Amino acid sequence: MAKKSLSKKKLARTVIQILISFTALYIVLVKTDTEQLLEIIGTANPFYLMLAFLVFNVSKILNALRLNRFFRAIGLQLKELYNLQLYYLGMFYNMFLPGGIGGDGYKIYILKKNHSMKMVNVFKAVFWDRVAGVFALVFLTAVFLLPSTFAELYREYVPATYAVIAVSYPFSWLLTRLLYKQFKSIFLITAGESILIQAAQALSAWFILLALAVPSNHIDYLAIFLVSTAAVVLPITVGGAGAREITFFYLLKHLGLDPNPGVALSLIFFAISAISALIGMFLQGRSGGKREENNQENSTDTMKNPGCRQYPPLIFLAIQQHPLSSIEHQRP
Repeated sequence: MAKKSLSKKKLARTVIQILISFTALYIVLVKTDTEQLLEIIGTANPFYLMLAFLVFNVSKILNALRLNRFFRAIGLQLKELYNLQLYYLGMFYNMFLPGGIGGDGYKIYILKKNHSMKMVNVFKAVFWDRVAGVFALVFLTAVFLLPSTFAELYREYVPATYAVIAVSYPFSWLLTRLLYKQFKSIFLITAGESILIQAAQALSAWFILLALAVPSNHIDYLAIFLVSTAAVVLPITVGGAGAREITFFYLLKHLGLDPNPGVALSLIFFAISAISALIGMFLQGRSGGKREENNQENSTDTMKNPGCRQYPPLIFLAIQQHPLSSIEHQRP
């Protein structure tokens, strides 16, 4: 009965996420000039779009490297290539299997099963990696808001914005000391990597602006992009679809700017994210393509190096959701 109840809850959550995404996209598309929107996207410069795609994936590679530092801090030694494959597979789950097997839940399940790690330790590493990203996002968003039109419109909040910049990382360090002391030794380097990751994503968005030939107010678009990233972090839509678009639409309207380039930026960024997530499916196929003929060799390698262990196919994990359901409901 408990498992059936969890399955119903997961199904309900998936349906709600899909409905929210479709509703948000519907509102945006109804209120925008869709012909102009399609024209803006259709005339985008492919060179800058390619740069945006490359820089986005650089940010993901940096993110995988940061996550591996957290894994090493709990005594989990993974090869960088294996960790990168696992990271992209997690991206695939987050993007294409909403409400079911989350990317973080997938990584926790695989590492617990294949590497004899305690679930709580793997969870701490994955969770604090996420927290590091959130602090960097808050810090960089405040930095971008200061020179934007928002600072001119809301001058009374400028001191508070400076305060956020000043206290965000001291507060992050304090939390690390109090809650996750095992990550103290890597705090500075992971904090630096976190800022680089968010800056790379902002750079990717800027290349999209160049591709769309947006003539001015780039700092406003980038500030809204970072605000919309915070909206995407909330697990209320499918892969962030709709959340970023509706944020761009209403905030650009609030500034008196044309929302069409912002909506186009968000749609293209979502497409880049989706295409990049599909790399995870490709890596899964590459990792499992010769499994049967090399079974004996792989077994030997696994005993010698746990970092090379194979992980189960996507379809297998998609069917057997119960272990991951237990993970999601056992978080400390």
